[in-house]
This record gives sequence, C-alpha cells and structure tokens, in this order.
Amino acid sequence: MEVLGIIISLLLLMFFAYKGFSVIYLAPMFALLAAVSQGLSPLPAYTELFMGKAVGFVKVFLPVFVLGAMFGKVMEDTGMAKSIAKFVTEKLGEKYTIIAIVLTGAFVTYGGMNGLVAGFAVYPIAANLFRQSNWPKRFIPATMFLGFGTATMDALPGTLQHINIIATFYWGTTVYAAPVIGTIGGVAILGLGIFWISHRIKKAVAKGEGYGTGHINEAELSEDMKLPHPILAILPLLIVIGLNFALTVLVKWDPTMLDPYIAMKLPLVTTKLSSILAVWALTTAEVVAIIVALAIGWGNISKTGVSKALNAGAIGSLLAVMNVASEVGYGNVISALPGFKSVATFLLGLSFGGSPLMSEAVTITTLAGMSGSAAGGMVISLELMGKSWLAWAQQIGMSPEILHRIGCMAAGGMDTLPHNGGIITLLAICGLTHKQSYPDIFALTIMKTTMAFLMMGLAVITGWV
Repeated sequence: MEVLGIIISLLLLMFFAYKGFSVIYLAPMFALLAAVSQGLSPLPAYTELFMGKAVGFVKVFLPVFVLGAMFGKVMEDTGMAKSIAKFVTEKLGEKYTIIAIVLTGAFVTYGGMNGLVAGFAVYPIAANLFRQSNWPKRFIPATMFLGFGTATMDALPGTLQHINIIATFYWGTTVYAAPVIGTIGGVAILGLGIFWISHRIKKAVAKGEGYGTGHINEAELSEDMKLPHPILAILPLLIVIGLNFALTVLVKWDPTMLDPYIAMKLPLVTTKLSSILAVWALTTAEVVAIIVALAIGWGNISKTGVSKALNAGAIGSLLAVMNVASEVGYGNVISALPGFKSVATFLLGLSFGGSPLMSEAVTITTLAGMSGSAAGGMVISLELMGKSWLAWAQQIGMSPEILHRIGCMAAGGMDTLPHNGGIITLLAICGLTHKQSYPDIFALTIMKTTMAFLMMGLAVITGWV
C-alpha cells in the first residue's frame, strides 16, 4: 500500500502535467497525497519537507536561470542571435540547410542561450530557408529541436545549459565532466539526427510534398533592424564560454572563502566550495557577457527599451526556476516516505558492469519522461538516489564525472514526450501541431535516449570520462 501511494502520486503528476497543468501546484498537491497515504500530516510535510528543499534549490540556482534568460533576451533584442543565424545559413548555402539550422541552434545554446529563446531567434531563418527550398514546413520543429535540445543541452562538455550546471551541485564536478564520452555522444546524436531529418525530407519531397499552404505564424526576416556584424554578435557567447572555463578550470579559488559564512551559522549555507563553484563561475561570466552585449547592440536595444528586454528575461525565468523547485520539493517528500525504501531497493538493484550507471540512467530518464522535464527528472532522481549512486561509484572507484555525464544525457532522454513544455512552446512558435510535427521529434527522443545508454555501456567498458 505504501508503494502504491507513491506510484499513484507519480502517475497523477504525469497525467495532469500532460494535460497542461503547472507542476508549480501539481507537485506539492501530489507530494502531500503520497505523504497522507502513508500516515504523515500534510501541513508539516509541506512546510518542512517540500518547502525545505524547494527553497534550497532556488537559493542556489536562481541566478543561473535569471541571468541566462536575461542574456538570451538581450541577444535577441540586439539582433545578435539573428545575425549569427543568418550568417551561418548564408555561408553554408541551401545544400547544407539542415546542417546550418542545426549548427546555429547548437552554437547559441552551447554558449548559454535558453533553448526557447533560441527557438524564437532561429525560426524566421529556418522558415525562410524551408520555403525557398520548397520543403515541407512540418519538419522545421524537429530540425530546430535537434540543434538546441539534444547535444548542447546535456552531452557536450562545457555546455552552459542548466542541466549541466545542476549536475555539478550534486556531484562536485565541473561543466566539463567526462569530455570524451560527452563529445562522442553529442556528435553522434547530431550526426544521426541530421541523417534522419534529411532522409525524411527527401522521401516527402519525392512524393510531391512541398512547403504547403495555409500555415499560421509565417515568419519573415525583418529588414528594419541593422544587424551587428557576425563577429561582434558571437563575441558575447565566446565571453561566456571562455570566462566560464577560466573561472572553473584555470582560476584557483581560495578554499577558505566560505569559512566566515559557515561560522555565522546561516540557514542553507553551502559548506563545500566545489558544490557552488560552477554557479559562481557561470554567474560572473553571464554578467560580463550581458554588459558586453548591451554595449555592442546598444543602437538596436535602446530603441526597443533596455529595461523591457532585461525585465522580460528576468520575469520569464521565474516560471522555469519555480517549476524545477517544485519538482525538487516533490522529490524530497517522496524520498522521505517509508514506501520509497522498496522502490529505492529495486532501482539500486539495476546494474550494468557492476556500476550504478544503469540504475541512474533508468531512474532519471523515467522520471524526466513522467514529469515532462529534464531538469525535473534529474533533480527528483538525485534528491532521491544521488547519495546512494555516489557511494556505489566510490566503492568501485568510478569517477563522479561519469555519473554527471550519463545522468545529464539520461535526463535529456525521455523528457521530450508530448506534454513537455518546451515541445509545446516550439510547436506554437512554428505554428504547427503535434499531429503534423511530433513524430519526428519523437524519433529524435528515441535516438537521444538510446545514445545515453550506449554511452553508458562505452563508459563501463572503456572507463573513459
């Protein structure tokens, strides 16, 4: 009965998330349902269990979400994102249209731009190129998704997407964890995805299908804005990547920096420098990049309003951070319930090569799929099982870096089921429906999930990181 309460709670969370209800209120509702089913009082479970971890997550990661969204909005309103996209597609030409669109999305998101913001920036370019080639519009979402929702979200070492940042907090690693496995997996999924989409478009065109008519949200490239030179447009992204690398890898931080704050006995204070270093590095890099981007694109953004861009980015980030924080709180409640011990025993029993990677990958990708969120699936899983996986890895001499990278790739596996908010938003940007475009997105979902398990096997067999 104890396990049944947890299962019912998870299924209800997945079902209502699929129906479009926000996890901000769904997560506490169904966490308390599970708690009550096992005899716990709901109000203490909410204030002490749920909110305890949710607030801790916000305390650490709020600047990452806020500054990332602000940076993306500044890149959009200054015309820099559009300049990069236009330059790449024009230089590669129609023959390499798919590669151009994918690489454009990959580049801007690798540098820290939010995937949804990249969607708004890349869509006008993609729509015009597809229209010029008379290719079916229904393949645009999958093409864009491959660029900013796969390799640069979770696989490539150094990517500044929040999945990669969150993992550093739990494993004490850096965003460059397991570079060999991450690079192989990232390049492989991009290559397979490009092959799949190109093959699908060729088949459709051979049958006489063209761009189509009667579409909504048709994009036209505005010529009113004077776009910055592509080299200047790329500069803020290079600053984020370069400065983050320097602050993470090259700079030697004083290990006693936290001691005065620990002595103050502050609530929620971080006790290990390694667990917060990645957040400090990225926060600093993004502040510098935002200032540089504003300076370069001042002529454009001053017309639309600097405060408007910064406010839109900051306010828009709050929904994302509260979604994940609610899922963190949910995971904390579930992990405290007696019934979870049976579930944990089963999940920890999953093994491949004597390592915890199978247990980690299955758990994270399953919960990511159920919650419709890569970050949610990862955080819930690490809150529930992270310490056990780490202890297991240490027992067999496995580097936490492999846990980091395989966990990230698993989180970016089944997260993109139809109820995923990012997929819903992407289709809305393109003016298309699930029926028209989701089959190819689902094919990519299967590919990236499979790739996580293939890289898991490669890591176990070779010991590469």
